[in-house]
Amino acid sequence: MADVRHILVCDDEREVADLVSHLLEREGFSVRACYAGEEALQLLSAGSFDLAVLDIMMPGMDGFEVCRRLRAMADVRVAETPVIFLSAKGEEFDKVLGFTIGADDYVTKPFKSRELVVRVKARLRHRRGQQPTPNALSVRGIELDEASHSVRLHDEPLSLSPKEFDCLAELLRANGSPVSARDLYERVWRTDYNASSHNTVMVYIRHLRKKLAELDSSEEYIETVWGVGYRIVPNPPFSASDSDDDSGRF
Repeated sequence: MADVRHILVCDDEREVADLVSHLLEREGFSVRACYAGEEALQLLSAGSFDLAVLDIMMPGMDGFEVCRRLRAMADVRVAETPVIFLSAKGEEFDKVLGFTIGADDYVTKPFKSRELVVRVKARLRHRRGQQPTPNALSVRGIELDEASHSVRLHDEPLSLSPKEFDCLAELLRANGSPVSARDLYERVWRTDYNASSHNTVMVYIRHLRKKLAELDSSEEYIETVWGVGYRIVPNPPFSASDSDDDSGRF
């Protein structure tokens, strides 16, 4: 089979490693599961994997140490293997540490199967050097192309109404700065702000949040800035980069 991507999954909980492996195999990936950090590092050093999904909390060599040693390898091609941490450790400090030592992404347990799949595909696409559409607005894996009136999250299409699309475009243009409900309403609806306008904006922001969460609920994409308005949560400064049965959590 041409162009099959090879993924290593390492988790000391065999059930989790095997479930994640099965999930990714169904997407057409070639997957190898292992259950200890030392074995993961040995396998990765051979340079035969396009991406690694690593648990953090493992006895002996944990996921952080595997990533540190991987990034220190002399073979640049091996050292640059994308790493996604998959862990129950969800504190902000752990995410900062993970990105600081070279992780490419971080998915917190419990997670929806689709969330992990879109993250894996996004990392692999990034490694191939695929670039966002020219002139598209792109933040946090959201790519909005005004010319084609299309939106994608982690390269998965997002179906939005015209007003939802325009609200998201305004937030993306602000690039992390808050946009007031008044400004959103007057720019998108193109009429004067009135007593009921704020509720209208709230409803559309709620719709946007719900649709983004259907693809990836592990991150908050639209943040309420109390007393000011709404903003797209910007890329973290420590980041390394810019419903059926399968939607269950692991």
